[in-house]
Amino acid sequence: MARNIGAACRTCRRENLKLFLKGDRCYSDKCSFERRAFGPGQHGQSKFKKLSDYAVQLREKQKVKSMYGMLEGQFRLAFERAERQKGVTGENLLILLERRLDNAIFRIGMASSRNQARQLVRHKHVLINGKSVNIPSFLVSEGDVISLKEKSKTNAQVVENIEAVARRGIPSWLELDKENVKATVKTLPNRDELTMPIQEHLIVELYSK
Repeated sequence: MARNIGAACRTCRRENLKLFLKGDRCYSDKCSFERRAFGPGQHGQSKFKKLSDYAVQLREKQKVKSMYGMLEGQFRLAFERAERQKGVTGENLLILLERRLDNAIFRIGMASSRNQARQLVRHKHVLINGKSVNIPSFLVSEGDVISLKEKSKTNAQVVENIEAVARRGIPSWLELDKENVKATVKTLPNRDELTMPIQEHLIVELYSK
């Protein structure tokens, strides 16, 4: 499976926004974004030039791609699917990204980052309605029950993540049963629940050129 293996902390600094790509490290004093709040590279501390409209749109797309850990091809397919749906294309796109299984696992708190969540899914630890699913891009639906295999529920990292979930909070479209290490998709996510500063209309404008 192709994946982005670039330095996560440099990505946050490039986008000038903490994207929470490294789990618990992002909440600690070791967070590189907090310690070096300037762009990466030898020119990182120099003043930024005014960006063109295209550059602003491109940076917004790159930011969202990095946030969800996706490559260009995957992201473009998600956009095309959102474009075919009824409603506002930008909002449709963000809702599709939120519905990804790896993102849902992260939102629930079973994983400390989307990258770790993707690893749980690919290694067949995750069940949807009692059936094993190993596709990170699988879209969860209303009423789905997300759980782990019995052996995986006692994994030290998973247990630690579940205990620390209160620090991040769980979106209202998901309901976590900590005792049984499972969650239910109460409803589909909506745009208002996304607190990260995303200007999805810039992505739509970029792909519409």
